[in-house]
Amino acid sequence: MIVRVNSLRVTDMKIGVIGAGKVGISTSFIMLKNSLDVVALSDRDRHALDNAATYLKGEKGVILTDDNVEVVKKSDVVIIATQDRIIKDIVRELDTKMDRLYGKYIVHTSGAHSSHILEPLDVKGAMLGVMHPLQTFPDVESAIAVLPDTYIFIQGHKNCLEKLQYIAGRIGKRVVEIKGEHMVLYHLSAVLVCNLFCALMYAGEDLMGEIGIGLEPYLPIIRATLKNIEQKGPLRSLTGPIVRGDVDTIISHLEAIEDKVMIKDVYKALSQVALEMARIRGDINEETIIKIDEILKRG
Repeated sequence: MIVRVNSLRVTDMKIGVIGAGKVGISTSFIMLKNSLDVVALSDRDRHALDNAATYLKGEKGVILTDDNVEVVKKSDVVIIATQDRIIKDIVRELDTKMDRLYGKYIVHTSGAHSSHILEPLDVKGAMLGVMHPLQTFPDVESAIAVLPDTYIFIQGHKNCLEKLQYIAGRIGKRVVEIKGEHMVLYHLSAVLVCNLFCALMYAGEDLMGEIGIGLEPYLPIIRATLKNIEQKGPLRSLTGPIVRGDVDTIISHLEAIEDKVMIKDVYKALSQVALEMARIRGDINEETIIKIDEILKRG
């Protein structure tokens, strides 16, 4: 039987980070800025450590190393901030090389996985969790800039959550607890509104290129739409030919992208979502809804 003693005071925590990528460097930077005791950062890539050094220079006592085990030994809380596909490799390494992890809090920063992915370390006494910043990080600089205004989602062992509340509260704007079984849908939602939003903008930019127009003239309408969504929600912010029941425009759109199969598929799928929104709002009558639905399916 494993007995865990939750006696570590949050103000005394020594924090180590595994993974000197965008998330690892930016969170380390913000934690240090907000007086958290980050003692070590590891990565097998020498270039990644050199990059980390440029951001953490002047921070005395932070060890930069290629030894993940060293980070664990020196830390009370270990944040695995690697790419998702590498988490299991880190877990396997720690499980193999460390006999005991009693008193250690080990968490990862992936939004796609619950703390379950860390479970081999539970057997050795570690308390497990997740601390995921709901944010997009194209580079370290932008990550550092947006993290203080970011919601941080946490999940995990009861004893771990107290520590994560404290740490995450000094990284982002607000801390939200989430159940492990909800992680997949949580991450999928983020992919839809962030990653696939970028894909949608790329598809739109492709069409713009057909007529020699760049993305810039469209930025004000994109900003206005996002502002409306923030204030009213997506349902009440929807405008355009679907909610107007403008059948002729929808037909002309489909004809214009007849040879662009992928963009046409995206247009039809999202138009079906918009049609359901129009139905919920009561913007158009049932006859028009049926007609548009038939046009989209016929495509």
